[in-house]
Amino acid sequence: MADRHLSGGSDPLRIAYLVYRGNPRCGGQGVYTRYLTRELVDLGHEVEVFSGPPYPELDPRVRFTPVPSLDLYREPDPFRVPRLKEFTSWIDGLEFATMCVAGFPEPLTFSLRARRLLASRKGQFDLVHDNQCFGTGLVQMMRDGWPLLATLHHPITVDRDLELAHAPNFWRRVTLRRWYGFLRMQRRVARRVPRIVTVSSSSKRDIAAQMGIDPERMDVVPVGVDHRVFRPLPGIARVPGRLMTTASADVPLKGLVPLLEAVAKVRAERGDVELVVIGKLKADSRVRKTIDDLALGDAVRFVSGVTDERIVELYAETELAVVPSLYEGFSLPAVEAMACGVPLVATTGGALPEVVGTDGTTGLLVPPGDPGALAAGILRALGDPALREKLGREGRTRVMERFTWRATAEGTVAQYRRLLAGSPPNGAGAKRSAKQHGDGAPLRSSPAAVAAEAALCHGHAAGATNVVHGPGDGRADG
Repeated sequence: MADRHLSGGSDPLRIAYLVYRGNPRCGGQGVYTRYLTRELVDLGHEVEVFSGPPYPELDPRVRFTPVPSLDLYREPDPFRVPRLKEFTSWIDGLEFATMCVAGFPEPLTFSLRARRLLASRKGQFDLVHDNQCFGTGLVQMMRDGWPLLATLHHPITVDRDLELAHAPNFWRRVTLRRWYGFLRMQRRVARRVPRIVTVSSSSKRDIAAQMGIDPERMDVVPVGVDHRVFRPLPGIARVPGRLMTTASADVPLKGLVPLLEAVAKVRAERGDVELVVIGKLKADSRVRKTIDDLALGDAVRFVSGVTDERIVELYAETELAVVPSLYEGFSLPAVEAMACGVPLVATTGGALPEVVGTDGTTGLLVPPGDPGALAAGILRALGDPALREKLGREGRTRVMERFTWRATAEGTVAQYRRLLAGSPPNGAGAKRSAKQHGDGAPLRSSPAAVAAEAALCHGHAAGATNVVHGPGDGRADG
């Protein structure tokens, strides 16, 4: 099906792009999908996106095929009970049953539905590109003969372990382990994918160490920023003392609680500080409790559901951007702030030093999870206008030189051609990779076998130790 491209070359490629959750406003999956596919089309390739809900926003030139599901986590009724007439296949039953036992079904059920759709499209695409689904259906696609590449943003063991560490009680830890039960499946599938793209050298090291994936099968293609949208707006005045951060998911990984504690320290010293958070506040979260405990209700404002243009305006009004994450596989918020010419304070969690660059030149770097160090960095920047001007200018220069979506697309196409040049037809390359890097017996494809796989993942989730996932993870908030 892909014979005309097996030797590489420069012919336009036909790409089936998979994203199991394409939310354009929350998390990074929809952002990565929107801009990468747009740039692939600009380079002359044909792209069709297959997405589960919430669906992405795409360039009009990118074809779109929805992959409907029961959408069990949609707002305003997450964890809903579907009506009987909504069940149209055994996959729907598997999706609902997995949710009922506190598991997260979407990576598995999306991959099975996508495999069914692609089975009727043979000969129409040269390859399949999966964005961090890693469901059992991908192995079946490779068995069907599809050359397949996947993006793995970072190993989500970090997310899981941080959430477990911050769980308030035993039952919450039990629930979290069941939720993360899909990780066993994702790990097994990832070890069968012949070529994996990740977004930073830090992520590549962590994936190799935590998942046992051969580094030779991974290449780094950094994420980009839309520099035509995220840009300085010199006509807008900055608000003295205003800080801005992005926390698309209200989880410990994003470091919002340490940032709030740092803001309280900064306010005690200089008073005129406010924080704008791009994200949605959950009423019963630890973040809400921290705001109340520190009496920050008048100093913290959450903004969600706004356009990129409005976010750029908010950056233009901001004196200092902050990325307080405990870990990042890359960091879209960091490069977006830098592209807007906003001085940045960030932690050294994960790939952030690799993204931000030189401490004191393109940004200020502090240890993760340390409110005192974060407060000191914020105070240093707020108290030195010349330093802020330098950080903003040099930060934008760094982004323009290294982190554009065109560069991301060009690097991704190079990986497509490596995949096609190294994979014999009819899926033989995928089968060989599974044998060389395998993790037990081949995954089976009958409904009963897939259901057994789901039961294994969720029934024994406490034993799961590795995962693949990434920005915009599969939680209900996208």
